Amino acid sequence: MSASVRTASFRDLARIEEIQKEGGGELSETASRGPVRLWSLVSQTLSAILPALYHETLLYVIEEEGKVIGFIQASNRPAAIGLVGATTLQVLNLCVDPAADPDDAARLLIDHLDNQAIERGIQRLFVRLPLEDPLTAIFRKHSFRQYAVESVLYTEKPAGKPSPELVGMRQERGRDHALVYQLYRKLTPRGIATIEAPTYREWRSLQGEWFGHHRIRGESDEQFVVDRTEIVGWLRVQRSSSTRPHTLSFMALPEDHLPDELADHALGLLGPRPGPVWSSLRHYDSHMIEALRSRGFETLLNQSLMVKELAVRVAAREKGMVPSFG
Repeated sequence: MSASVRTASFRDLARIEEIQKEGGGELSETASRGPVRLWSLVSQTLSAILPALYHETLLYVIEEEGKVIGFIQASNRPAAIGLVGATTLQVLNLCVDPAADPDDAARLLIDHLDNQAIERGIQRLFVRLPLEDPLTAIFRKHSFRQYAVESVLYTEKPAGKPSPELVGMRQERGRDHALVYQLYRKLTPRGIATIEAPTYREWRSLQGEWFGHHRIRGESDEQFVVDRTEIVGWLRVQRSSSTRPHTLSFMALPEDHLPDELADHALGLLGPRPGPVWSSLRHYDSHMIEALRSRGFETLLNQSLMVKELAVRVAAREKGMVPSFG
């Protein structure tokens, strides 16, 4: 394939949007099928791509004979600290013109992103896409591996039960942050926590990413803890004032009836007729998943969370340059 990869410019935006609309080789991170499309992480519009040129986002296009045939987009995690000092990137988009060779184009785009990330000191690339998505095989070919499965649960009419005041429930305070991180480490398998948030600082920076949620205009955001001598539960409620569903995020130890109580309390906070609600939970959060299913939630989508370690590549290269004596 005679093609080249370069940084995207303002003039490429119209072509990028055109490729997205043609539906070629889309990364489902930003274009999930079915109802999820209505509230995907990045909408398929020119206005969604445009800020990429002005914020902490990497956007590269691939050209063949002077025509853009695909692009890849990644954003630093977290956005708050910018690319300088960031150690991870989230791949947001990978899209190729249906008329082009998707394997070759994707290979060149991913390789270019790898090299640019390494130059910036990035150690890991993350990607989220539905299980069995055609792009999964492409990412696996380029050393991405699955480390967790995330279930998107959804209901238009939640069937919560009126519940008494939840013992220990209160608003989260600043001094709770480290304790909430400890709860995360208790609930999360060690191998996953080591990849995602090995330190408290990374947890605080990337907390929203673990649940696939981003605060958008028109949403209120409240966070609560269940304090029973120690923090045994955490709840995040994002009320939507638009056509988007309300968003619930949970962490709860599987003790007594806490997951069920936390689910009822969360739905109660949304009011008697909350409308559509969704939540993202990991495969190891089975107690919370069952609590939501018993309240009318259905699994809308199962997503593969994948990671690629770049630090290993750097170490291997450096090792090969060390001279040997004796």
